[in-house]
Amino acid sequence: MSTALILFAHGARDPEWAQPMRHIQSLLKAQQATAEVELAFLEFMKPTLAECVAERVLAGTTKICVIPMFIAQGGHLKRELPEIVDGLRTDYPTVDFVLTGPIGEQQAVMQAMAETALALAGL
Repeated sequence: MSTALILFAHGARDPEWAQPMRHIQSLLKAQQATAEVELAFLEFMKPTLAECVAERVLAGTTKICVIPMFIAQGGHLKRELPEIVDGLRTDYPTVDFVLTGPIGEQQAVMQAMAETALALAGL
């Protein structure tokens, strides 16, 4: 089974906004060799999630894990993203899609943010 991780970010008009996401993508690629690691955006930037999935499916990917690179759930993650992924499941019925919760709601991420906030404040 060929697996891809797709880091799904909001996107912005300023291309520099994506640099931290691209850095995380590079770190993931360096830390493991079994899955492709892609980056897709909701708006303003390319590729979209649909474009990214189409490319991975064309390359033979059979399992796609979509990881929202958001701090918390809002309308985009509660409504839009599930609708997009449901449409992709319809378009690619032989692909196993996994949609995780937002990365920012993971305990390890929240702990790292709290520790970093304290360090930035010099506490």
